[in-house]
Amino acid sequence: MSIRSFLGIPDQHAVTGDTETVRKVIEALDKLEPARARFIAAFGYILSRVANADLKISAEETHAMEHIIMERGGLPEEQALIVVQTAKTRTQLFGGTENFLVTREFSRIATREEKLALLDCLFAVAAAENGISTTEDNEIRQVVNELGLGHPDFIAVRSRWKDQLTVFK
Repeated sequence: MSIRSFLGIPDQHAVTGDTETVRKVIEALDKLEPARARFIAAFGYILSRVANADLKISAEETHAMEHIIMERGGLPEEQALIVVQTAKTRTQLFGGTENFLVTREFSRIATREEKLALLDCLFAVAAAENGISTTEDNEIRQVVNELGLGHPDFIAVRSRWKDQLTVFK
């Protein structure tokens, strides 16, 4: 399976009107090793899942996700933008159905350290709008459960973000 089909992007021959730049970025994503592409796609989707917990993804949350995907995924900005935009769109359209499935897939392919790194990134995205809402905090807790991490893991990472929790403000 190509990264393009995993992310739900149509084959370049089926797309009309996209620019040469977009085509080049999509081709570069297709050249990623499939396991790495699957990891980055799932990682990006879960970030957008938390950003969309309140049913809207802000510009600040989008920027945070792009930065995280570039930094953690080792992708150039153009590719990170496509990953984030695709993840946002799929989360907003299919979130209710795909949230558990994508998180379960990430849990299957990620190490414990990668899951903990994702957890920290989820809090970073949630905090992007100057505070982590109770809704976002609850969504992160749900992700932790789906990843098979324990409550102590959740509390350990959450405590680093306690000054951003709106419940304490």
